Amino acid sequence: MRFAGKVAVITGAASGIGEETARLFASEGAKVYAADMDLAGAEALAAEVPGIVPVAVDVCDVAQIKALLDKAGSENDGFDILFNNAAAGGARGGIEECDEAGWDWTMNLVLRSVAMGIHHAVPHMQHRKGAAIINTSSIAAVGPGYSPTAYAVAKAGVLHLTKCAAMDLAKFGIRVNAVQPGFINTNIFSATLEVSSADRATVNAMIAQGLSQAQPVMRGGQPRDIAEAVAFLSSDAASFMTGASMIVDGGITVGPRHSWDSEAPGMFDTIRAIIDSREAASNAQ
Repeated sequence: MRFAGKVAVITGAASGIGEETARLFASEGAKVYAADMDLAGAEALAAEVPGIVPVAVDVCDVAQIKALLDKAGSENDGFDILFNNAAAGGARGGIEECDEAGWDWTMNLVLRSVAMGIHHAVPHMQHRKGAAIINTSSIAAVGPGYSPTAYAVAKAGVLHLTKCAAMDLAKFGIRVNAVQPGFINTNIFSATLEVSSADRATVNAMIAQGLSQAQPVMRGGQPRDIAEAVAFLSSDAASFMTGASMIVDGGITVGPRHSWDSEAPGMFDTIRAIIDSREAASNAQ
């Protein structure tokens, strides 16, 4: 019961990582404000799990972010944990495909929402001992190729914002850390690809199966994997951590496959094979 007597606010809580984190926190004693655009989904979660308060919020609307945090704060004389998690894949494609509207929408959804969440949380957290803010960044923040460009840039912004906010809020005793998920089996990929709801489960399963062969931990990442990391960063066990980020990615960022799979050919192995085949052909002549 790490969070007995604690109050937590989680955005994007009706599904995926946010939902699993809300379930975990509530199971360990927290009162959880589960905020999401999908109010019906948040209400269904609250009906199933005691201790959860559903709230409708669109994190692209700063006024709604403030209203959510003011509600949680006023009803409990503050709150202890904020998990800035809500996001989506944003504008698709590379920089050559992303127009001004797509760029601004992605930045507002993925980055500005986190900044304003932190900003409006401070008055409600600065007097709570052990207060912690966790932001969802991504492995897309560490290099290109994991996501659309606008999303990657926004998530890199979340990572740096986490460090800056940790410095800014140290005087209030508020710790700020980030979690960087790898490829987790949620609807974010199928939603970004605009897959129909009827095909979503099939596509998610195909993505999970493919990813299980692409990383050292030979299984797809699950929302619970991230929820456990967020719970640790929010708990007293992480009281000496702030401005840090935790990569939870099954090892996909450790390097190319041959760096961890002895049966996969490395770059020099491939070059050697080409040279050997040419030498063999030349000798045959």
